[in-house]
Amino acid sequence: MKSPLIFLLFLQLGISQKILIPMDDSQKNHLKAYGTAFWTLQQEINVEWILNYKGGSFMIDSYPEVEKECRVRGISYEIIGAEKTLVIYNEVEVNNMDVILLENAPKIAIYSPPNKQPWDDAVTLALSYAEVPYETLWDEEVFNGSLAEYDWLHLHHEDFTGQYGKFYRNYRTADWYISQQKQFEAMAQKLGFSSVHNQKKALAEIIKNYVANGGFLFAMCSATDSFDIALSVMNVDVAHSVFDGSGINKNLYEKIDYNNSLAFTDFKIITDPMIYEYSDIDYPQSNNVVVRGADADYFSLFEFSAKYDPVPTMLTQNHVPVIKGFMGQTTGFNRDRIKKHILIMGEDRTTPQVKYIHGNHGQGTFTFLGGHDPEDYQHFVGDPQTDLSLHQNSPGYRLILNNILFPAARKKERKT
Repeated sequence: MKSPLIFLLFLQLGISQKILIPMDDSQKNHLKAYGTAFWTLQQEINVEWILNYKGGSFMIDSYPEVEKECRVRGISYEIIGAEKTLVIYNEVEVNNMDVILLENAPKIAIYSPPNKQPWDDAVTLALSYAEVPYETLWDEEVFNGSLAEYDWLHLHHEDFTGQYGKFYRNYRTADWYISQQKQFEAMAQKLGFSSVHNQKKALAEIIKNYVANGGFLFAMCSATDSFDIALSVMNVDVAHSVFDGSGINKNLYEKIDYNNSLAFTDFKIITDPMIYEYSDIDYPQSNNVVVRGADADYFSLFEFSAKYDPVPTMLTQNHVPVIKGFMGQTTGFNRDRIKKHILIMGEDRTTPQVKYIHGNHGQGTFTFLGGHDPEDYQHFVGDPQTDLSLHQNSPGYRLILNNILFPAARKKERKT
């Protein structure tokens, strides 16, 4: 005899069919599957995200246009009837699984300089390959209030401290560095600021307020720690004179406001322009790193309760629990510099390195992922782009794409 829950679900489903998009090892193209789910939402068709079922599978009512899109994008899927659907729901009920209803395609923005190429940033690369639409914003649009139009914001690997990425030692005579410095100085002047670092810090505060008002923020690499550093030194000059013509504040550590940062605390800022590092948040330190090699560098994802902690469960959906590491200007986060209330979602359990964190601020959330490119272990300036058609099932890129669906989600009400 069917349980009351199963019977009610059976009545609700009738004889309708579903499209099941598995996200375990059977999926031919995980990255395109996220794009298919996003496209479905754009058609005003709901998507059920079945957390922890076959790697975080998607289930959609069977529409011919959705099935056609699955075929066009080359992803694995199957058509299932009411009986198989009920079996899945029953499995969800008795295991560490849950159903999250995705209802509206979020409007996505990338904070990125106008002269950057898509392959300069892993998120932009992921969205382009998955065919997820996005728009780019730069400083002027942010100061003009355009952030309010978007649900989700990614920070390009930017330097919010106004030190031009700490590339001074190796690239200060390079044409691209000189051009970028002139561009940034002109923008700061246009916006009414006396220096780039003052303008970038004010911009960081605007983004923080965007989160407080309900925005979803995602950042990688140097956009994580430089953003938090900028927030902590709003009224303190930490930029060397080679960057702004004025000296560093002598009472720096008496004036740092760790309460104003989002994720990190008690960090020491590295102000020397000849050192390629912002602070001791980064682990391992970029200026003194020992390269372990891709074959020896991994981090583990935490397992959360799907029914009681759906947010981190969504953000960690994957077909593997252990992911190969990847470096960047900010490769990971020193565990001792993370605020106590921040949720750790991925870490290297053999070192102090935390790779993946999440937190709340006001009505919104922020998620930080260390490293530059999940499929380019040690990325250098000028390296060629990553061809994601060769990495269709990348677990690291899946973490990025989990984040773009997160704003569309609400927990599906249970039948009683």
